[in-house]
Amino acid sequence: MPDQEDDMSIAPLTEAEPLPTPEVEPLPAWAIPPKEGFTAEDLDRLPGIPPHTELIDGTLVFVSPQTNFHALTVEVLLYKLRSAAPAELRVRREMTVTLGRRQRPEPDIMVLHAEAVKGLEQTTYRPDDVLLVVEVVSSESEIRDRQRKPELYAEAGIPHFWRVENTQGQPTVYVYELDPATRRYALMGIHHDRLKVSLPFEIDIDLAEVGDI
Repeated sequence: MPDQEDDMSIAPLTEAEPLPTPEVEPLPAWAIPPKEGFTAEDLDRLPGIPPHTELIDGTLVFVSPQTNFHALTVEVLLYKLRSAAPAELRVRREMTVTLGRRQRPEPDIMVLHAEAVKGLEQTTYRPDDVLLVVEVVSSESEIRDRQRKPELYAEAGIPHFWRVENTQGQPTVYVYELDPATRRYALMGIHHDRLKVSLPFEIDIDLAEVGDI
């Protein structure tokens, strides 16, 4: 009787078919920075760049989702500033200011001279145009809003800077004024319930309105 193992046929080995290679989409132009870093003009010409992208020290900075506190605080301050601003001034939200070749931040709010507005297609302003910048601090932007951006605004000669912090759901506004001799900001006051100042113009804001909306 022939050995059972001798009768078994062995299937020839076949080469496995290669797995399909997934298609890799090319990276957008803004994903890989040039050696010298991006420039202020790049924000207007990089295709597909996310909205409200800033340029800080030649690096692109992308915004994170807003909190209700941030959105409501900006809304209240924007409305109050527009209501109080004299005719020769304008108030803008989330527009960039070009401070230099590698610096183009986007303050939450700006107050600027009316003649600086050049038309509906304008995307940025110059520091000489701006009287006040306002930054509402978010958890992901603490270092930028508290340190780097105020340094840049002051070095560019913007006279007034407000930093707004979340204090248990209510805004606290730190008001700064530029010392032109040192190009540094000096703290002029801390406002919790009510913001009342005379510069850059007469302003009186009930900060509790943020929690009422």
